Amino acid sequence: MSTEDELLQVEEDLARLRAENRELREQIGDMGVTDQIETGAMIAMADEREELIADLERRRADLQQRLQRS
Repeated sequence: MSTEDELLQVEEDLARLRAENRELREQIGDMGVTDQIETGAMIAMADEREELIADLERRRADLQQRLQRS
């Protein structure tokens, strides 16, 4: 896989994860006061996705730098 292809894949993954995370956080907000365990699990899942997004953003920056050097 070329660097350009890898960068494109990272961009697609970022867009997908951001949309999923936005949707998940909206669901949490819409739930109101319900099952605290379920709400906590959903918040933890959203936080984990934020970490994945941060990792992908770092990967994207690395790939962009690699492309600039070539």
